[in-house]
Amino acid sequence: MAEWMPLLMFLATGAVLMTGYPVALSLGGTALAFALIGSTTGSFDSAFLSALPSRLFGIMTNETLIAVPLFVFMGVMLERAKIAEQLLDAMSSLFGRRGGGLGISVVLVGMLMAASTGIVGATVVTMGLLSLPTMLKHKYDPAIACGTICASGTLGQIIPPSIILVLLGDVLSSAYQQAQLDMGIFSPETISVGDLFAGALIPGLLLVALYVVYLLVTAWLQPERMPIPQQHENSDYNWLSILTALAIPMSLILAVLGSILAGLATPTEAASVGAMGAMLIAATRGQLDVKRLREVTLSTLEVTSMVFLILIGASLFSLVFRGFGGDEMIAELLSDLPGGVMGAMIAVMLTMFLLGFILDFIEITFVIVPIVGPILLTMGIDPVWLGIMIAINLQTSFLTPPFGFSLFYLRGVAPDSVSTTQIYRGVMPFIAIQLMMLIVLAYWPALSTWLPGIIYGQ
Repeated sequence: MAEWMPLLMFLATGAVLMTGYPVALSLGGTALAFALIGSTTGSFDSAFLSALPSRLFGIMTNETLIAVPLFVFMGVMLERAKIAEQLLDAMSSLFGRRGGGLGISVVLVGMLMAASTGIVGATVVTMGLLSLPTMLKHKYDPAIACGTICASGTLGQIIPPSIILVLLGDVLSSAYQQAQLDMGIFSPETISVGDLFAGALIPGLLLVALYVVYLLVTAWLQPERMPIPQQHENSDYNWLSILTALAIPMSLILAVLGSILAGLATPTEAASVGAMGAMLIAATRGQLDVKRLREVTLSTLEVTSMVFLILIGASLFSLVFRGFGGDEMIAELLSDLPGGVMGAMIAVMLTMFLLGFILDFIEITFVIVPIVGPILLTMGIDPVWLGIMIAINLQTSFLTPPFGFSLFYLRGVAPDSVSTTQIYRGVMPFIAIQLMMLIVLAYWPALSTWLPGIIYGQ
């Protein structure tokens, strides 16, 4: 019975989550219940729980994680400053008179918003409210309009500075050090958030390019689905207005991402620059007052509290899981799979993909990655490549019907005239593009490892 406890614990946690109970409390509560059962039956050593205070102290003093509330603040402030609205107007004036131009504008604005905010939900909702009515007004096929918005919104998963990459960087750093210690390397190397940011740049930009190519081909082969607007309402935009609209987010992106990649600032320091920059942008646009600052601060507090509470619950869960020998069971299971390292990698990616239907990326990052990460890294997998594969995999999961989170976000703001079936049908080509990107990255890991090696000399 004892050897089945890790599996039963996992299943019980899933069952509690399906009831709608808060994730953090589900993780922590289930772990404590199984720890009590295990202690009573003699299958769990309660001494494992003595490590919890030091883990919590480590979470609260982790300098990398301080970047999370700062990046969240930056993203929420930019959302309230209506940067996306100005960007969409500018991009539409550039591309709106071309076949598929509005769709391309949405993709490019989604890319810039992803790099500026790093928050998927905010990007999808904002782009849905701003661009979907415009695309439908210009007779775009509702399916392709919805698919473009959902896919563009999920770019926040992979294009830095992404919150998921910040969290993954911290978790994978610990997993990489643990893997090296398990292999007898007592002066372990480490990876940083900057490594993942650099590693995500080429795959992220390739995804954007593939989205644009798909839209151009569709506009060429099926022009009735993406017609050219007869009269564009933003025709009075001039180049100065366009450059001004682009300069605001681009300057912030360069300040934040450039300082990290150039080694001038840590992610936390760069995040503080981004948060201050977002406030300055909002102030120059007349969008900053005491009321708005209070709203942004409260929203940041809610998101940050959720992240850290989930991290605490996940830490308790992983302690109890390891106390039952769950890590050894997973290691044995993965090592016995056919196909060796690649077989283990495929199994982990498939599991994460399915879990992405019911769990947010934060829970998967904090619960699953610490368990499977050290095992995969012990097999010789590159940590940067692993992190980018996980990010794109979860990005794909959040797009996949019927449970993709991005689909729920858009459904919440889409008009009643747009059916759920149309949303599902619209994301299918973009899912295929992302799966193709995963396959390409699996065959050419250098797409994610070359740039960090050039920048950091690894």
